Amino acid sequence: MGDTQLESPDDPIEVEPGSVPLPVVPKERYDLRILSSLRRIIRSVDIYSRRLAQEHGVTVPQLLCMLKVDELGPVTQKELSEAVFLSPSTVVGIIDRLEKAEIFTRERSVRDRRRVRISLTEKGRRMVAQSPSPLQESLVNGIDSLPELERATIALSLERIIELIDEKAEDVVLPDPRSAPVLETAADLKEGKGVTPRVN
Repeated sequence: MGDTQLESPDDPIEVEPGSVPLPVVPKERYDLRILSSLRRIIRSVDIYSRRLAQEHGVTVPQLLCMLKVDELGPVTQKELSEAVFLSPSTVVGIIDRLEKAEIFTRERSVRDRRRVRISLTEKGRRMVAQSPSPLQESLVNGIDSLPELERATIALSLERIIELIDEKAEDVVLPDPRSAPVLETAADLKEGKGVTPRVN
């Protein structure tokens, strides 16, 4: 009895000739579960961005850029791109539209005329003061209702996923440095054509 060894779940199962083999149960595919969750998040962000555009005349990427400039003060295009984790090509389109809407202004440095800094206009500051959250209200309320430990766990898990993605991304050479990251949705890449930010 003491010499009996339990079979490992990975060991092949011996099947007698003529008998029906047992079905193979696949191992848990955490990669597919994670991918599915990420795609659902992307879709949710996309839907909310479209709703913001309809109701407030501003997309989530535009709002993120406005909030970041309000937080940091005058920034260069590169600094803004890195701060909001959007590709340079997407940020250029956002800046152009917000400048046309008189929300952003471009100012050249006195010391170096090649450096251009982006600032909020008075109209832009008013819009930031009236702006909705860049996250869905239901998500914000849901997170606030969670225990501190669960909120920290969610934040740490997402940050760890980002670290893992960045570790792999360092080894990849993109053919176009302006390529957009995974969380730039279809709406972001088109940058809300026809969307003009407005102050209520």
